[in-house]
Amino acid sequence: MPPRVLILTASVGEGHDLPARTLAAQLRSERPGTEVVIEDGLTAMGPVLVAVGHDGVRLTLDRHQWVYDISYGLFARFAPVRRLSQELLGLVGSRGLGKLVDTVKADIVVSVYPVTTEVLGWMRRRGLLRIPACAAVTDLSALRYWAARGIDLHLLTHSESIAEVRRVAGPYTEIRCVHGLTSPDFAEPRDPGEARSALDLPSDGKVVVVSGGGWGVGDLLGAVEVALAVDGVTQVVCLCGRNADARNRLERRFGASPSVRVVGFTEAMGDWLAAGNALVHSTAGLTILEAHIRGCPAISYGWGRGHIRLNNAAFRRFGLAEVATTRAELAAALRTALRSRPAPDPTYAALPSAASFVLAYADRARRRSPDDLPV
Repeated sequence: MPPRVLILTASVGEGHDLPARTLAAQLRSERPGTEVVIEDGLTAMGPVLVAVGHDGVRLTLDRHQWVYDISYGLFARFAPVRRLSQELLGLVGSRGLGKLVDTVKADIVVSVYPVTTEVLGWMRRRGLLRIPACAAVTDLSALRYWAARGIDLHLLTHSESIAEVRRVAGPYTEIRCVHGLTSPDFAEPRDPGEARSALDLPSDGKVVVVSGGGWGVGDLLGAVEVALAVDGVTQVVCLCGRNADARNRLERRFGASPSVRVVGFTEAMGDWLAAGNALVHSTAGLTILEAHIRGCPAISYGWGRGHIRLNNAAFRRFGLAEVATTRAELAAALRTALRSRPAPDPTYAALPSAASFVLAYADRARRRSPDDLPV
């Protein structure tokens, strides 16, 4: 029988759903017949966690961003509150996840969402989960909950994250850097001219891509205005994700300008980043990595809340992106970025695949009885 893999995601931004979809496709490609089940882990854990993890986050991102800032500081950075919240998460969420795992009858469970990762680790440490648990880590830093003790395998998109994952998850987990947690487009080079043609962008001049992530947050309007004022910029593309309100506001403000294109949710990030001369992005995560792969200089600007603060510090520390906290700093960073475009980075595509490790663990679990598996 083919292996069966359960992938747990949550519809809290495209940074979780995209890795779930791409990993599923990679699993089926590498071993045809593999059964992959993708489920919303928040829904499985019950309405309380849905209200906190989905509805609560959406509300704070849209209207009360200071609440998200304070909440992240308490639950992720203040150790006493973090330990209490981790215990409560396990007590509240483990029953629903356990039922889901039993229903699916998976050989391995993979989490691409931090809260479900934390609960799976809690269950493994207590012997409540008898199949291997894998965590996909797609942020660079601020990895509390992304990584957890008890998780058998952590799959990373950034080698720079290894030390932090080891500190959080302890000495016994396996840690691997992999490809396959972002769009497969990024495994192949893309000619910038061809990308511009495919997107109907001008062949000459500088193109700046402004992105607010899947939920379209941050100072998008300010980023567009700053980019338009930089010498040599002929086109600014603003990606608003699934935030219809932000898209409507930007279209009202810039609808008459031929130099601005406002775009909703897109699956063509590989082309946008190949075509662009610089990226201004607000929410860290996979988009910064994707820009690095394409050789598109990235600037983190426009939000800087919660975990983004720690990611911004890591961008500076590792030299993966510039960080701007004001419009004046953004203008200076854009002028620097637009002077030259670095070569694309092929090292990500050369990494082993995420699917290969997941399948190896699934095979190992199928060869052993549940009582033999480590916890």
